Formats: sequence, structure tokens, C-alpha cells
Amino acid sequence: MSGALAGKVVLVTGGARRVGAAICRRLHAADANVVVHYHRSAADAQALLRDLNSRRANSVALVCADLLVQGALSRLVKDALAAFGRLDVLVNNASTFYPTPVGGINEQAWNDLVGTNLKVPLFLAQAAAPELRKGQGSIVNIIDIHAELPLKNHLVYNAAKGGLLALTRSLARELGPQVRVNGVSPGTILWPDDPAWQNDVERQRIVNQTVLKRTGEPDDIARAVEFLITAPYVTGQIIAVDGGRSISIA
Repeated sequence: MSGALAGKVVLVTGGARRVGAAICRRLHAADANVVVHYHRSAADAQALLRDLNSRRANSVALVCADLLVQGALSRLVKDALAAFGRLDVLVNNASTFYPTPVGGINEQAWNDLVGTNLKVPLFLAQAAAPELRKGQGSIVNIIDIHAELPLKNHLVYNAAKGGLLALTRSLARELGPQVRVNGVSPGTILWPDDPAWQNDVERQRIVNQTVLKRTGEPDDIARAVEFLITAPYVTGQIIAVDGGRSISIA
């Protein structure tokens, strides 16, 4: 839907690679100006910047930040305003993911996983809310089907994403009617970089749990994000983009 977001400014956290980059590309193709947040993925961020700005000059800006550092979130909003003068959409995509089996959970893992997956989306939404209200904007949170279908040995991640699901619905009530807030819960889209996920037999077992018997693509998530941004009468909703896995696990 080229042109659907013309003149709008979108901030995407963790936007330099993987699903985040797919979201940036799709929203940019719909004529949005995009502020790409990254932390350690500088090379990927610069490559994305060059590519998208070559398609439409001065339409993409980069912001580097450790989102867990105090003051980073308000600075992110200020940087978006400095780049484009407005902020219409926030996509909370940045996330950390690793196992935390019972007996091996420590405070550092709790602070990291809950921080990136729950605390940051809350406080960034709060920081962005005044600007989002001005243009009847929206927030889209990237959740996970494991918010409702817990992944074994990932207790803290599951809990954080479960909190993000509840936060999404709560923010919709708190920020409406000016700001709409929705979520997308991915299923098996991209395998984690962790070597523990390289087992082909285990991967196939997970794929077999989907109704569609295949993995999804990053653009499947990006399409859902674009729909929620451009759907004016939808708020407080969570869309599972998982090939039917959430309805087929026995």
C-alpha cells in the first residue's frame, strides 16, 4: 500500500536487522520516514540507512542507544523530533532472548530480559505519548506467542512477554482515544542465532506444530505491523502471526 503512511514518522527499536529491518523496509515502502534505533548492529544499521535513503533521500535517520541506560528513552524521542519534527508511530521491537531455567535464574538475567521486553516498551511509550497524541498516532508492540504458550526453560522471557501483552491492552485504555495501541505475536519466523537452535530435528518438530507446516518470513510480521498502524478502528488487539501454531499445539 504505497503512500499509506506518507508524511508519517515511525520510530522502530531494534530496527537494524532481522524482523526489525523488515518492519523498517515495509513502512518505508509505504512512504513513512523511519527512525531506526540500534545498539550494537552499527554495520547493519548503516547499510539499511544507505539503501533506504538511496530510494528516497533523507527519509531515514539512525539513533544508537542502550535502551536500559537511564535517559536513553527520552533522548530517543528527542532525536526523532530533531530528525523529522514529529513522531506518529512507535514500534517496540527490540528484545533480548535466552534461556533461564529454574535454578539458574539470577538478578542480572531478570533485569535484562524484563528490562528490554517489558520495562523499555512501557517507559518509551510514556516518553512518546505526548507527541503521539498530537497526530492521533499509534504504538505497535512486538510480543511473542510464548507470552501465552510458555517456552520451556525460558521462564523470565515468557513472563516478560506476558507482561508486554497485558501492557499493550492496558496502554490502549490509558492512551485512547488519541493513541491506538496494538501488538503482534510472532511464531516461528527466524530461528534464534543461539547454536542451541541449530538442531534440524528440533526445528522440524516445531514446524510440524504449525497448521501451515512451514516457518514464516520477517515480512509477515511487517505486514501485520503496517495493518495495525493503518487500521483506524483497531486498538487493544494482539494478532498472532504464527502459521496457526498457537491453535495446534497439543
